[in-house]
Amino acid sequence: MRFMLLMIPKGYESAEPGTMPDAPAVTEMMKYNHRLQAAGVLLGLDGLHPPSMGARVRFIDGQPQVSDGPFAEAAETLGGYWLIDVASREEAIAWASRCPAGEHEIIEVRQVQAFEDFAADVQQVPGFPEMQSPMDDTGAL
Repeated sequence: MRFMLLMIPKGYESAEPGTMPDAPAVTEMMKYNHRLQAAGVLLGLDGLHPPSMGARVRFIDGQPQVSDGPFAEAAETLGGYWLIDVASREEAIAWASRCPAGEHEIIEVRQVQAFEDFAADVQQVPGFPEMQSPMDDTGAL
């Protein structure tokens, strides 16, 4: 079962453009990342730049409307993620619990939808089975 561990650092929603973690924090996180990798559960990970460097696309009356960050209405925002493959929700929570996160950081654990989770009629939608296949190392299906 695949799970996303979503890092939600408090205060990141108002971080200045270019805000990056310091070397001691990255050192501790790399130890954790290596443990995930050594256990064979890590599928991918990335950190995200702050919302002040991002954009949002909303759809109003079917038309895209782009807003540049930061986003005043954001109470929480993602700082990064891990994609892991484990046997259960409990194992995913156990891995999240081992993260060297700070006092003002939250990790949300969310299961990734698998092909088998969808109803039979959805599984038959043209192109859907192919899009549910894991990507290769190049990002291609």
